[in-house]
Amino acid sequence: MTFTFTGRKFEVTDELRAYAEKKVGKIDKLFRTESDASVTFSAERGRYTAEVTIRNNGMFYRVTETTSDMFASIDSACAALVRQVRKNKTRLEKRLRDGAFERSSAPVAVPEDDEEAPEYKLIRTKRFSLKPMSPEEAILQMDLLGHTFFAFRDQEQDGAFSVVYKRKDGGYGMISDTQDE
Repeated sequence: MTFTFTGRKFEVTDELRAYAEKKVGKIDKLFRTESDASVTFSAERGRYTAEVTIRNNGMFYRVTETTSDMFASIDSACAALVRQVRKNKTRLEKRLRDGAFERSSAPVAVPEDDEEAPEYKLIRTKRFSLKPMSPEEAILQMDLLGHTFFAFRDQEQDGAFSVVYKRKDGGYGMISDTQDE
């Protein structure tokens, strides 16, 4: 696993770095291929936050945990990441052949959770034409509708499919289709 450590208003010590590598490194056993982990530490008013993002085979797993101790934040984040990975693998294994996620060297025994993976049920389907507009116009439309995201064709990028969304911090984000030429 490849690690990237970042500190925001917080100095990352060698002890903390080693502890995070040890804890987050254990999650790598759940993957078949090499993973990249990004760990961001921050502190504010006695609250320590650890944000861990793991990228593996095109999938992203991200967890943010805040406690009064940085080491406890890392422990909580790792536990939540393990739950996320198991949940996703369980859901995908139901659709794929048996053994699709086993490591080629030695399988890792993973204890099962008492709760089953939730069933995802599609309740409603909408169809509509995507109109070409600017991202600013799309944000305005999204706010007028009271939604948290809005799909549109970006006229600034030759009609590329795009989605604007409202972020937790109150700002806006945009996801665009890449134009392969």
